[in-house]
Amino acid sequence: LSKGVVLADEVGLGKTIEASLVLCQYWAERRRNLLIICPASLRKQWSQELQDKFNLPTQVLDLKTWNMSRSSGVYDPFNDGKIVIISYSFAQRMEYALGQIHWDLVIIDEAHKLRNAHRSSNKIGNSLKKSLAGCKKLLLTATPLQNSLLELYGLSTIIDEHLFGDEKAFKNKYINSTDFDSLKRRLKQFMQRTLRKDVLEYVPYTNRYPLTIPFTPTDEEQNLYDSISTYLQREFSYAF
Repeated sequence: LSKGVVLADEVGLGKTIEASLVLCQYWAERRRNLLIICPASLRKQWSQELQDKFNLPTQVLDLKTWNMSRSSGVYDPFNDGKIVIISYSFAQRMEYALGQIHWDLVIIDEAHKLRNAHRSSNKIGNSLKKSLAGCKKLLLTATPLQNSLLELYGLSTIIDEHLFGDEKAFKNKYINSTDFDSLKRRLKQFMQRTLRKDVLEYVPYTNRYPLTIPFTPTDEEQNLYDSISTYLQREFSYAF
């Protein structure tokens, strides 16, 4: 009954493989409207993983391949019987066309890029929410939270804008009151996070021994640190 989940395993624990297994299940059930949205640099990697390890047919689409398919007689390249792999920017560009297909499953890789989707200024996030409304989604990210609890809220709106109510209600319940236990219970309903320490029984990681060295900053250094932290946590920050 869920509209989607966030798979937030730590780096290196196989989120791509787990997502591919889900795709295999959908494919076996003959549900073939499957879409993967990822950074442009990862499109080829996704295609190779699915073809080499799972024997699933894929097609990487961008503006050039889209136009070539249309000119060769394919009416809708999105609906060509293969798993479609596209970039974030192309998904935004093709918002209307994406919205015309009822996708059985949408996998969004590096989903932390959408952590500000609750803001009207986040064009890609709002575009995806509009074009993929009603579709089941699997979000993949090793870093669902970086600077603010609101980023968890932003990710939740990609799945379902009503998971936590509106932004004001989320702030009142989980930020202003710091009710973390209640927040953890809510997150368990749609977020799965596995840490490296949880899989030591199966994966023999090399032990790492951190060396901690006490350091007392000067007043100037502390002021610099606090200023940069404040800058990074602003709602609208730009860096060149």
